Amino acid sequence: MKRYAVELTEDALLDLDDIADYISSHDGLERAEHVGRGIEKAYASLAVFPNRGPHPRELLEMGNRNFREVHFKPYRIIYRVYGHRVVVFLIADGRRDMRTLLTSRVLGA
Repeated sequence: MKRYAVELTEDALLDLDDIADYISSHDGLERAEHVGRGIEKAYASLAVFPNRGPHPRELLEMGNRNFREVHFKPYRIIYRVYGHRVVVFLIADGRRDMRTLLTSRVLGA
């Protein structure tokens, strides 16, 4: 079975740090570590099944089918497949204003 390289952008790495800091300060270090492991497991699974996630509905509504997403609820992991590489662009709580976040982060608008 072919494996894909999974990479996180600098912004996605900052997202992980922000999530961990927030959870650690509000729910404790153990909970932050649990969420971090869950998110990592979700995006690491893309090494084997990179096209398994659906297209984010906010982007589909704009006619964009270039990105996909996987979840570790409530977190959404937005990524794109380039050849044999998977690049994670955004990791965010799905309860945020995802339309604005996706537009600014992955579409650069």
